[in-house]
Amino acid sequence: MLNSVVLLVIGATLALPLPPAQQPPLPSIDPPSGERLRLRLEADGVQIYSCAFDNGAPAWKFQGPEAKLTSANGSPAGSHFAGPSWKLLDGSEVKGSPVASKPAPEPGAVPWLLLKVASETGDGKLRGTDYITRTNTKGGVAPPSGCDSSHQGTQARVPYSASYSFYGK
Repeated sequence: MLNSVVLLVIGATLALPLPPAQQPPLPSIDPPSGERLRLRLEADGVQIYSCAFDNGAPAWKFQGPEAKLTSANGSPAGSHFAGPSWKLLDGSEVKGSPVASKPAPEPGAVPWLLLKVASETGDGKLRGTDYITRTNTKGGVAPPSGCDSSHQGTQARVPYSASYSFYGK
């Protein structure tokens, strides 16, 4: 009888739910305090990858984005390209440098980013931009296959979309 009670207690204890594993917090992609939103644009285009050897094995290597930028009402605003760079129709341009990244909530989507502006040119809407965030991403992840020794040097152009927000003081 005592053995049955002990087994019942052990069984009940094992059936209790375990506390969830502690996950490290996701990095913040919020711009520093004091930065205010100056402009938000939508991007629609491709993320470009090239099949190349890395440590003796073929792998897709990111080359850069190629996307059209539009305003909230859908009117053309400019382009986004390797650098990463953003150039508006008014002639202003910024180049960013990644600061933080976190996984996109949607499977198969490129990560959300915080970028610090490394350089700027022109006197348009991007002048005075300090930080850029990339959010609301859809697609853009490198293909899971198709890069092997017989495809070295080939490109994959993977459709993606995202929202880019430009911050300054």
